[in-house]
Amino acid sequence: MITKETIKALVEEWLANGDYFLVDIQMCDDDRIVIEIDCADGVWIEDCAELSRFLQEKVGDELGDYELEVGSAGLGQPFKVEQQYVNHVGDDVEVVTADGKKVVGVLKQVDGRHFTVTVQEKQVPEGKKRPVKVEVDREFSMDEVKSTRYLLNFK
Repeated sequence: MITKETIKALVEEWLANGDYFLVDIQMCDDDRIVIEIDCADGVWIEDCAELSRFLQEKVGDELGDYELEVGSAGLGQPFKVEQQYVNHVGDDVEVVTADGKKVVGVLKQVDGRHFTVTVQEKQVPEGKKRPVKVEVDREFSMDEVKSTRYLLNFK
């Protein structure tokens, strides 16, 4: 029987030859192994097929009754690894905080497990009566937010 660690080691061996990175491996109860990869330039179906063939060649019969699925992490899905944050610096993101509040802004920077999002907030300037929108940097920890996802912008 194949283990998640074995699959991970083989996937990382294949990934060492290119720009892709591992996002997630799931060993599902319905006898599926789901592997998600990503790349700053997008994931090509041919590369998913190549990784699948590579794994079939390396483990073959060990896969047993498992069905192997290799695909991209998905554009609208929450980020799972740091590299996804790095790839989306400068893009619009939605952050759901630990207390369930949604924050929408531009991912400004990533520093280890922390990231900064520039948001538009209404503030009343000193000596003024009406609020104006100003850009404010909000810092978050990847470990303390429920999710962060890329927002598609059709403008």
